Order: sequence, then C-alpha cells, then structure tokens
Amino acid sequence: MNRQLDAIDRRILDELQMNGRLPIVELANRVHLTKTPCSERVKRLEKSGVIKQYRAVLNPDLIDMKHVTIVHISLNQTGDTSLDDFNKAVIEIPEIQSCMLIAGQFDYVLKVRSRDIAHFREILGDSIGKLPGVRQSNSFAVMEIVKETEYIQVLQIEP
Repeated sequence: MNRQLDAIDRRILDELQMNGRLPIVELANRVHLTKTPCSERVKRLEKSGVIKQYRAVLNPDLIDMKHVTIVHISLNQTGDTSLDDFNKAVIEIPEIQSCMLIAGQFDYVLKVRSRDIAHFREILGDSIGKLPGVRQSNSFAVMEIVKETEYIQVLQIEP
C-alpha cells in the first residue's frame, strides 16, 4: 500500500473485522462517510491487499469439531529443504488450523481441531506423525479456550 492508513481507513478495517457482511451503506454511516467514498476506500483496501479475504466464522460446537489440541513438533534437522518439505506437507492436513515455525525448544507449534480425542489420535498417527522430518511430537489437549480471535488492532503509526 503506497499511502498510510488514515483514521477513516482504520475505522473501516475495525468495522469490517467485526462484521465482514456489513452493507456498504451501514459501514459508511458508522465511519461518517457517504456511500461512494466509503466504497472506494474499501475497494482500495482490498486491491492493496490490506483486506485479504472475507469469510464465515463457524461455531465448532455446532459442527462437531470442538476438540482442540496444541502440538509441539521437533524436526530431525532444519537445514536444506527440511522446513520447506514440512511446510508443504502440513498445509495439506485440513484439521491443522495453525502452524507456526518458532524459535526455542521446538521447531513448530500446531493448533489441531478434531471431533474428539479419538479423532485427534487418528490425525496424529495417520497425518502428523507422517509429516516429513518429524523427530518428536508433544500433544496438549486444550481444556478451555479463553480467547480466540484473528482481530488485529489497527494502530496509528507515527511518521
């Protein structure tokens, strides 16, 4: 994005993060613009890549996918193509909601969503354990999710 986000852009982003289906007229009212300039700003934010996508957020309890496990992964090695091979393979496992390469005692942290512990055990044995280069995995069942969001606070950056 060539120009910095102004206060109206940040308000638009905040509103759309809370409700991506907000009609443009309602969005314009909330950010104190008329429909056309608001629509133009949203299109610019989309075109520039600041807004990556819109999607529905599902209730995992209502679709029988309420079990969450955090998995720490250690690889045999992290040189050559090891990380790329792991990254390409992990993307193909739909139950893995998040995969983060980290610094520290482990190489990766995964967030895995499944129906129940038995389903997670299948994923662990059939998919995660067969990922390229995995030396060891440690799994931690999540007892309660206290906070889960993808909301990003859009702060004013001072020049």
